[in-house]
Amino acid sequence: MSKRNNWYDYLWLLTALYLALGFFNILFAWLGLLCFFFPLIMASSFGTKSYCNKYCGRGQLFELIGNSWKLSPKRDIPAWLRSHTFRYGFLLFFMAMFVSMLFSTYLVFTNALQLHQTVRLLWSFDVPWHWAYSGAAEPWVAQFAFGFYSIMMTSSVLGVITLLLFKPRSWCVYCPMGTVTQLICRWKHHK
Repeated sequence: MSKRNNWYDYLWLLTALYLALGFFNILFAWLGLLCFFFPLIMASSFGTKSYCNKYCGRGQLFELIGNSWKLSPKRDIPAWLRSHTFRYGFLLFFMAMFVSMLFSTYLVFTNALQLHQTVRLLWSFDVPWHWAYSGAAEPWVAQFAFGFYSIMMTSSVLGVITLLLFKPRSWCVYCPMGTVTQLICRWKHHK
């Protein structure tokens, strides 16, 4: 008997579509905010990590790449990657990068900095991305989009790297949103 698929089993398509749309028009990067707000709203409302476990298209995409395409060796995730120290340290680092992105957006908004039409991968490598912005929006709007898409692409690259080394959803172990939703759930259950 085969497993019956639900509508939410196909949310990986939205993640793939998001990454593709941002390649052609950077302003689509704003849609990625949904990946930030939905998990927080669901964890705050229900006190569960149901978004992560059931609705996260990114996790589903990694599972598809790792399992269906047989690219994952399915090795156990090392203890250091699962540790609180690494997870919370990565969350703090990720938040610092997010604040830095917001600050760059603010500088473009105040005209103290010009629009930087690049996607920064792994917080280190600027990849030219000028074809994805036509000038149709305010420069600060585009700067936020370039920065946010950089975060989404970086997390996707990290997810692919870890699925190639370990289990398909290894990214989920140290995903900053997963860590935050887990903290929200703990807080809700200990009130």
